[in-house]
Amino acid sequence: MMKLSILALLLAFSGVAATFAQEMTAEEKTRYVKAITERADKIVVNLGISDHKKSEKVRDMIRDQYSNLNDIYTTRDLKIKEIKAKNESNKVERDSALAKEDREVTKALNKLHEKYINKLAAHLTNEQIDLVKNGMTYNVLPITYKAYQEQILTLTEEQKKQILVWLTEAREHAMDAESSDKKHAWFGKYKGRINNYLSAAGYDLKQEGIEWEKRRKAKAQAN
Repeated sequence: MMKLSILALLLAFSGVAATFAQEMTAEEKTRYVKAITERADKIVVNLGISDHKKSEKVRDMIRDQYSNLNDIYTTRDLKIKEIKAKNESNKVERDSALAKEDREVTKALNKLHEKYINKLAAHLTNEQIDLVKNGMTYNVLPITYKAYQEQILTLTEEQKKQILVWLTEAREHAMDAESSDKKHAWFGKYKGRINNYLSAAGYDLKQEGIEWEKRRKAKAQAN
């Protein structure tokens, strides 16, 4: 196995400058494809698919999604570079062009996202699709949802439902983000919304966190 982790490779290639991406050597391209294929394999192994051909087909869908996302961001980086060079002395024009490019990227991501989910839906159950989504976002949703319930023992069912709704929305955005940091940033944004919601409901999140830590320590000592 390569010393560089699969995640590190993904981040390295997804964040690479557009110019470098265009000049990628055959060896670098092979390493990149190997990295995203292995990443997709790790997700598929948790889906419980017994049919090998079906498993490979789903694996390839996930791999291609990583590649397609990278293509969108690579093209964006090139266009941003061109916009900045063209409007170096005109901030108004530059900012307007950059905002337009941002809208085009969002439109492309939304279209790709919908197409991807539809492809998965033709072969997977809703539960399996959720596992794919979690796999593409480092399982932040289930981990965070569980943490909120463990931290605040008095959450109502309505509050739990709202927390899950927002974390699910965050995951949809995070799936399409270009790097680990930006995936986590989406969850951070929605966790801020959740925390404001809970604070408005009367919870002292700082104190809840202190009490949760006490319970965790007590449990660890008991074991």
